[in-house]
Amino acid sequence: MLIFNRTAVVVTARQPFLDWLRFVDPTNQELTLEEINTDSSAYLLPECGSDAEPAKLVRRFAKEIFAHELDGWWREPLDWPKSMAWPVFDRWFEWRTHSMVLDVVEDGLIREEF
Repeated sequence: MLIFNRTAVVVTARQPFLDWLRFVDPTNQELTLEEINTDSSAYLLPECGSDAEPAKLVRRFAKEIFAHELDGWWREPLDWPKSMAWPVFDRWFEWRTHSMVLDVVEDGLIREEF
């Protein structure tokens, strides 16, 4: 088993995200937060050395994470929110960190650019 020097952050949508998605794509009127969050994204951030560090790292990468979350549901950036600053991110998403990232698979990792 391998331990990675990363902190995992799992991001889930809040109501403002769903409201936006329903606005840009009316075919999603019946979609629920539960359905959106069934398979939430996990992001690997640098390893944290203190209890306060995860929040700082999420803030640091918030715009990149925000863009990825939006792009996963709606590919037209012109329809994305004008601001993806921290206060907007914090309203649109919940997040939780996991300090232990373990790999129980013996096969090597495949790294793909996204």
